[in-house]
Amino acid sequence: MTDTAKPHVFDATAARFEEEVIRKSLQTPVLVDFWASWCGPCKTLGPILEKLAADYHGAFVLAKVDVDKEQELAAAFQIRSVPTVMLVKDGQLVDGFPGALPEGQLREFLRHHGIAPAAAAAEEAAPAPAPPLDPHAEVMRLRKAIEAAPDEAGLKLDLALALLQTGAATEAEQLLDALPANLATDDRAVKARARLGFAALLKDAPPAEVLQAAIAADPGDLHARHLLGVRQLVGGEAEAGLAQFIEMLRRDRAYGDGLARKSLIDAFRILDDEDLVGRYRRQMSAILLA
Repeated sequence: MTDTAKPHVFDATAARFEEEVIRKSLQTPVLVDFWASWCGPCKTLGPILEKLAADYHGAFVLAKVDVDKEQELAAAFQIRSVPTVMLVKDGQLVDGFPGALPEGQLREFLRHHGIAPAAAAAEEAAPAPAPPLDPHAEVMRLRKAIEAAPDEAGLKLDLALALLQTGAATEAEQLLDALPANLATDDRAVKARARLGFAALLKDAPPAEVLQAAIAADPGDLHARHLLGVRQLVGGEAEAGLAQFIEMLRRDRAYGDGLARKSLIDAFRILDDEDLVGRYRRQMSAILLA
C-alpha cells in the first residue's frame, strides 16, 4: 500500500522487503510494525504509529507487516506476539519492543535513536529548561489556582502530579479518579497511575534488607525480587530496580502472568532518563525476542 494520504506508510512484503526496508534504511530509518487484524492492541498502536509517521514528515518511514499474510517475514524475525515493533537503520535491526506503547513513549523511543521530526530539524535548539519547581510550593500555587477556577480539570491533574512529588498519594489518587475521560488518558495521568501502582505494592512489603536476604538465600525468589525492584524504583534507585525486573524476566518470563514485563513497561512510563530507559528496553526486547 502506497497511499497518497499516507506517503510515509506502506505494507511490507517478503518479496520486496530487501529493497523497501533494508536498502531504504541505508538512507532513512524504517520502523516495522508487525500486526494482525484480530489483535486488539494493534488497533490502538497502528494509528498512533501512522500519525507519528505523518508528524515526522519523512524522518522515518513505517513498514506494516500483517503477520497472517506475511508468515515468512514473521518467522524470519521470530515474532512471538503482536504488536511487535522493530527499528531498522543503516541496513541493520537496531532495536525493538513488544506491545503497544503510548505516543509519548514512542516519541522518546524515536528520539533515543536520533530521529526527530523533519520540520523541527532546522529549528534552533530550544532554550534550556527552567529549574524544577519545589513540589510543595507548586502544590500551594495550584490549590490557589483551583480555588479561583474550580472547574478547570487541567489544574487538578497538575495538582495530582505535584502531590505525588510530595508523597501525598491518597489525595493524588482521588484527583486522578475524578478526572474527565479526555484527561484520564493523558500521558501524564498514565504516568501518575503507574507511580501510584508501584507505591501501592509497598503498603505491606518487607523492608529492603529483608528482601535482599531472601534473594541471597534463594536467587529464584521472584516475589522478593519484584518487591525489591519496586522499593528501589520508588526510592530513587531506578537502575537497580530495573535490573531486578530484568533478572526476573531472564529467569521466568511467564511468572505472575508476565509480571516482569509489565513492571518494566510501567517503570519506563515513569522514568525521565531516556538513555537508561533505552538501555533496559533493549535488554527487555532481546530477552523477549530470543
